Amino acid sequence: MYLVTFTGNLLIILAIATDSHLHTPMYFFLSNLSFADICFTSTTVPKMLMNIKMQTKRITYEHCITQMYFFLLFIGLDNFLLTAMAYDRFVAICHPLHYTVIMNPRFCGLLLLTSWVLSLLDSLLNVLLVLQLSFCTEPEISHFFCEFNQVIHLACSDTFLNDLVMYITAGILGGIPFCGILFSYMKIVSSILKISSAGGKYKAFSTCGSHLSVVSLFYGTALGVYLSLAAIDNTRATAIASVMYTVATPMLNPFIYSLRNKDIKQALRKLFS
Repeated sequence: MYLVTFTGNLLIILAIATDSHLHTPMYFFLSNLSFADICFTSTTVPKMLMNIKMQTKRITYEHCITQMYFFLLFIGLDNFLLTAMAYDRFVAICHPLHYTVIMNPRFCGLLLLTSWVLSLLDSLLNVLLVLQLSFCTEPEISHFFCEFNQVIHLACSDTFLNDLVMYITAGILGGIPFCGILFSYMKIVSSILKISSAGGKYKAFSTCGSHLSVVSLFYGTALGVYLSLAAIDNTRATAIASVMYTVATPMLNPFIYSLRNKDIKQALRKLFS
């Protein structure tokens, strides 16, 4: 699954980079999303595979902190990139005549830079607060990676500030982008319903169908893990469910975009030929 994820997302990046017809805002964000997905899975899966191969489940304190930092960084980047892509589709469908003016290269670069900066600051803040915690005994994490919430609750020192910052940043940096995506698609659906011809409706919906599928998969699996299993004190079930958004979702993204997108299919054919 890791090899499929890595190869699939790498092919998407190469196809977009080598085909000049795909040098548009939508594919600019898609290539960055594929890069983020490669890095996202690379923070957890290689270590997990090593544990399986070597039959050891140890991780050093330094490696655990590093893993948490990059995990928070790239999951945050995924979140912001999906929001930027939703805004891109909103402008394309609801304001098509102003699309090239609004989604100019400078603005797209600014959206990407903002996504990176906010993700870096969020990850850095949470990890710096973890560094202030003390652990009395050799802690055991009931997960296949250093899951941020579980590491905090293994500490012997007071974790009130960590919990407070974690919930505030998750609410702001997770809730606001999610609401932005919902608002964008409410406007998109409203605009599509106003189109008289069935062909026009299908064409408009097909431009955002792939993105909507990825958004549903990403938020559906992540929220499903932390909401449905929050009431169930079953760490094994939580770890298994976490595989869905840490491994399965990044693996399925290239298939969703390539199978439903004629431009990507054509670019991949050019790349292989």
